[in-house]
Amino acid sequence: MDKADALLNEITQNLEAGEVVPYLGPGMLDIVPGGSPVPNSPEALVQGLVAKVSVPHKIRGNLTAAAQFIENFKHRKSVVHLMEEAFRPDVEPAPLHRYLAGLTKEPLLIVDAWYDNAMTHALQPRRLWGQVQGISQAEHLGAWTHYFRKDGAQGDAFEADTWPVILYKPLGSIFPAKNFLVSDSDYVEVLTEIDIQTPIPEAVQQLRTGRHFLFLGCRFRTQLERTFARQIMKRSSDRHWAVLPGELSRNEARFLKEQNIKRLDMPLDVFQDLLIGAQTMEPVAVAG
Repeated sequence: MDKADALLNEITQNLEAGEVVPYLGPGMLDIVPGGSPVPNSPEALVQGLVAKVSVPHKIRGNLTAAAQFIENFKHRKSVVHLMEEAFRPDVEPAPLHRYLAGLTKEPLLIVDAWYDNAMTHALQPRRLWGQVQGISQAEHLGAWTHYFRKDGAQGDAFEADTWPVILYKPLGSIFPAKNFLVSDSDYVEVLTEIDIQTPIPEAVQQLRTGRHFLFLGCRFRTQLERTFARQIMKRSSDRHWAVLPGELSRNEARFLKEQNIKRLDMPLDVFQDLLIGAQTMEPVAVAG
């Protein structure tokens, strides 16, 4: 058995045993059937925003700064409207979304750090589950999260303790209430408190304890990406995995080493097929 097979077996066994927290990033949209109808990266999202609202050239490639400029000079409602337009289309779940939604060991925690609704659709066949979303202090001063039932009706933290499956959307989501953490000020508020875990809901803190994380469709190039992952992983196990193809930046390599994340250097669609047995693939290289 080569290293790739050994890691895949290890991941599969831990997923089926309920010992893993899948952590999804925008790259999951690269494998949805027919291509993604919504932005599949921060770069794609900011390109869409600045195509509709003029922002200074020096921040046209910076999502949080561009969103902050629009918020300052247009209004927060303009940011929400643009985000709603960008993520309004329904996203058909990929087979990997459906595989994760069908994991049988409960309680199950899935972290989804992007704004689309693909994972929401994948979870719908389950009888009972709920969603916890990060919310903007600009719109909900004094609160960090909102809770939603399967049908989109509002729940609460006490109810979340009874949900067998929790979908945690730390950046917010298009569904059901159009909550978005996207501007500089949104993140400043959260990052001021995240080291002491205040913005992370208690139910999430409980479910992550001692578990492994599996990062899918994520990059760790920016400090924001690394900080959210690091803080959400806090007090979990000491062994994790990431499907992370291509060349790593120096910061990414340092982050993987620091967090003891074993890297599978393969495209996400290849990992998907290997994991769910869709077809036989050629051996692939694994770094780590």
